[in-house]
Amino acid sequence: MEFTSDSVVSKLQAFTDKLRDLRNQNGISAREMSLSLGQNVNYINLIENGKRKPSLDMFLYICEYLKVSPEYFFSPTQDQKPKLQSYHDKILNELSKSQKALLVKFILSLK
Repeated sequence: MEFTSDSVVSKLQAFTDKLRDLRNQNGISAREMSLSLGQNVNYINLIENGKRKPSLDMFLYICEYLKVSPEYFFSPTQDQKPKLQSYHDKILNELSKSQKALLVKFILSLK
C-alpha cells in the first residue's frame, strides 16, 4: 500500500532534506555512507531522492551513524519555528492580564 497523504509526504521530504544536509555538513559522501551501512553504493542517494524508504532498523542505523537522535529528523526546522512562535504569541496576546499573571506564577513554580 502506498501512502500519499500530504502530511506523510511532507515528513518524508523533511527527512530526506535533513539527511542530505547533515551528511553534507559532516563531509560524508552518499557512497561512503551507503557502504559504511553495508548497503549498495547508491542506497543513500535513492533515499535522498525519494526512490527508496529505509526500514525502521536502517533508519536507526542512519541515526547512529550520523550521531543524531531519531527525533532530529522530525523536529521543526528553522523555517517552521517562526510559525510556532507566532502561534504562541497569538495565544499569549489573547490572555487577560490576570491570566498572564497566573501563567507566570505557574511557570515560576516549576523551577
